[in-house]
Amino acid sequence: MPVRTHTRTRPATTGGVDIRLPWWALALPALAFVALLALILNPSDAHAATGDPAITQLLQRAQELLGR
Repeated sequence: MPVRTHTRTRPATTGGVDIRLPWWALALPALAFVALLALILNPSDAHAATGDPAITQLLQRAQELLGR
């Protein structure tokens, strides 16, 4: 018994995918990046709990490298 093939009612598109993001999908990650970058560049504004001295030294080294 032969099986019918389904034909497309619309032609297949070969162009790029059309995806539209809401404005906040780009704004929120950018805002988070800027906030974290500001904390790294000026750590005196960050009121974090005192931690392990090794972590503190690592962050100071990273800040020195970024400051060059």
